[in-house]
Amino acid sequence: MVTAGEAADAREVVGADEVVVGAGEAADARGVVALVVDPEMPMLTLDDLGVVRGVLVDGDTVTVTITPTYSGCPAIDVMRDDLRATLTQAGYQHVDVRTVFSPPWSTDWISENGRRKLAEAGIAPPGRARPRVTGPIPLTLTPPPAVVRCPHCGSTGTEEFSRFGPTACTALRRCRSCREPFEHMKEI
Repeated sequence: MVTAGEAADAREVVGADEVVVGAGEAADARGVVALVVDPEMPMLTLDDLGVVRGVLVDGDTVTVTITPTYSGCPAIDVMRDDLRATLTQAGYQHVDVRTVFSPPWSTDWISENGRRKLAEAGIAPPGRARPRVTGPIPLTLTPPPAVVRCPHCGSTGTEEFSRFGPTACTALRRCRSCREPFEHMKEI
């Protein structure tokens, strides 16, 4: 196991992720965490989705830090339970899952592999999110029209027919070319 001092020395910050490197147990724990699937979009792992912010091994305790896709995410308890169960099955006795909301999650954190998996599952991946602003945010009642490529035929001639899909982070669209309906993960 890694001591607290060794873990502090072995910590590396990569983008928004805190990854513990250089210790076998820490690397193993990170690998175990990387296998946990998202309860609402099971074609993605939590890692693909970008909600895993860090994994730290300190003695016999593994601490996983996650950021849900939004503050009211109904799947957050399932995510925590799945992370605890998977790490416990892998032999880690003490697992702590912490939730942080800052910085807020963004669809920009979805990995390229995750974007590919979404498209393969018939869900149009999100485009790049608009830059975050500080201060007052102007109210817009109609979202700007998005150019969304159909995951079935590749056409950009698509239209939204419901702002909300089976999950709060998706919208329902249809393709004017192939006529197939599909989900689109909204940019956040």
